[in-house]
Amino acid sequence: MRLRITFSKSGTLRYTGHLDLHRIWERTCRRAGIPLSYSQGFHPQPRISLAAALPLGFIGQAELVDLWLDQDEDLNQILKDLQAAAPPGLMLTSIQSIDPQQPALQTQVNSADYEVVFLDPVDPLHVTSSLTGILSCVSIPRQRRGKDYDLRPLLKSLELIRTDNENSPILTMRLSVSPSATGRPEEVLAELGFSPENTRITRTRLILDNG
Repeated sequence: MRLRITFSKSGTLRYTGHLDLHRIWERTCRRAGIPLSYSQGFHPQPRISLAAALPLGFIGQAELVDLWLDQDEDLNQILKDLQAAAPPGLMLTSIQSIDPQQPALQTQVNSADYEVVFLDPVDPLHVTSSLTGILSCVSIPRQRRGKDYDLRPLLKSLELIRTDNENSPILTMRLSVSPSATGRPEEVLAELGFSPENTRITRTRLILDNG
């Protein structure tokens, strides 16, 4: 039985890395008494598969994890047991059974939506002007870890949403996710002239190939 769970990651759990999050899921399943399947070989590992890694400090609003079970179980009971065993900051929102023959979860993710809240007042007109400039570019050369890359093809959409507070608009963006190149919101912010340290970034959605 293969399950896909949607969950949020917030609070102090925002500062938990990808590998540690995997271990947290393993412990949560064990505490909940979930009959996980294990891989074959000399060092069997629980079959838990997380989607795209979430950078440290980011909030995850609709993250995805796949679990393989040794036997069929009631979905509602699994969700209830897992939520009761989950640590603070890990909130399960939905669960579904999926075809075990589907491709690996990581390979199905093609893009991600982000929401950026500015912690300091900003001028919406200035931000809008910066957005117009970056979206009109054919190429946006950037460098990460000593390697040159083009940010522009990774940027699928970028929009400023006005709020009741005139100086606190919300920036939304959709960035490409692939094994060869993944768009990072902090790189977009840097190109716009903003420091990620003065923002709160939430990944609101992961988009899969099947929608």
